[in-house]
Amino acid sequence: MKSILLLLISLGLLALPPCGPAIAQTQRSNVLFIPIDDLNHWVGHLGRHPQARTPHIDRLAAMGVSFNKAYCAAPACNPSRIALMSGMRPSTTGCYDNSQDWRPTVSEETVLNKTFLDAGYNSFGTGKIYHGSYGNTDKWTEFHKTSSGSMTRHPSAPNDGVGGIKFCPLANRDNDMPDYDAVSYGIEVLNRKHDKPFFLAVGLVKPHMPFSVPKKWFDQFPLETIQLPTHRDGDLSDVPAAGVRMAKPEGDHAAMLRSGRWKEAVQAYLATIAFCDAQVGRLLDAFEQSAYRDNTIICLWSDHGWSLGEKEHWRKFALWEEPTRAVFIWKVPGLTPAGVQSPRPVDFMSIYPTLCALTGIKKPDHVEGLDISSLLKDPNATWDVPALTTFHKDNHSFRSEQWRYIRYADGSEELYDHSTDPYEWTNVAADPRHSGIKAEFARHFPSVNTPELPNAKNKTNAKKASRQATKAKRQE
Repeated sequence: MKSILLLLISLGLLALPPCGPAIAQTQRSNVLFIPIDDLNHWVGHLGRHPQARTPHIDRLAAMGVSFNKAYCAAPACNPSRIALMSGMRPSTTGCYDNSQDWRPTVSEETVLNKTFLDAGYNSFGTGKIYHGSYGNTDKWTEFHKTSSGSMTRHPSAPNDGVGGIKFCPLANRDNDMPDYDAVSYGIEVLNRKHDKPFFLAVGLVKPHMPFSVPKKWFDQFPLETIQLPTHRDGDLSDVPAAGVRMAKPEGDHAAMLRSGRWKEAVQAYLATIAFCDAQVGRLLDAFEQSAYRDNTIICLWSDHGWSLGEKEHWRKFALWEEPTRAVFIWKVPGLTPAGVQSPRPVDFMSIYPTLCALTGIKKPDHVEGLDISSLLKDPNATWDVPALTTFHKDNHSFRSEQWRYIRYADGSEELYDHSTDPYEWTNVAADPRHSGIKAEFARHFPSVNTPELPNAKNKTNAKKASRQATKAKRQE
């Protein structure tokens, strides 16, 4: 019997059953895609801040594979999101920062939601998928614009924060928040009867600033109990000038220290994360009760990390661990084990090619990232490619399992050994014993480093000034 089966296979009359990712390909899996804005690694299962409360994000992690070394392509919303959604790194497109319009160099025909449309999927979206003024493309079957009530500061709040770091409790209810409406739309789509596979993107804005959510979320974190993030005074003393310029210690951090409200800002971030987690919970509840729970891939990610005073720095916009590391979770039916963390370093450029591989869609030629299906199947599989983050032209940061290496455009460097220095306090880049490590990272620098796209605000102002000058000349 065995010899007959082998003969039939050799003649092409009998095919072997698919295995691994190919199972998902033959079933045309749906995709539930959950982008979150400005959520760093302050989630329970990653353990970076002991007071983080994220039972629902942790529930998803327990259902699949999470990555404890996952990094953004760029530590800013606009370049991070268009890199992920287009499959092209900032160094390829020239979109490195929030003020740069990506549309001159990225065709809307190349983006992820359009690729799913072209492959025969219905593509549904809501919330924040792309960034701000450059908005979402129209390459959707249906896109739901979120609505919300007006936001009202709670009477207990003295003001709306410290300088540019905005935070305060709100007098509103949860269902006044745009994220609540986005999830309600996602739930409605999950409750529909679908005659085609679907790609459903539900983007959550919180915990993006302002760290402002209904006061009940603040009440879960009494101010007197708040723990500041692990930090060290004078941490910039061994950082090159290019890194100090990114940190801007004389700005947000100096203002926060003068105000004495550092703990309030941490409380507000934790409260806003807890609100975000509750919205993820609503979506997961609906997913688990839906007809699609057994044939839907879930991919949850955040566009970058966030610093709250570590290295005398606030916000994203830098290349260290805090502003680049974020939550990253996959659940793939028939492929991912449950509740396993992968220690392998990956960046979010992996999302586009991996979704293509898992759904049987041909990966477009322009996509630069690596397929991590092998890590979804075996989170401890061999992986020797470092994660790469870029912020502005020629400033690159790499993360391996043990090391972080940063090289700035002026050639200055930072190197941190995470086996002994998990908070990146001691820069050992000048130690000649580590020259081989730096050389190994250098092999992975992008071969193309495209000049930066124009600053859209400056470009708009320049056009306005030109029009005014032309008008004035005609009136002379």
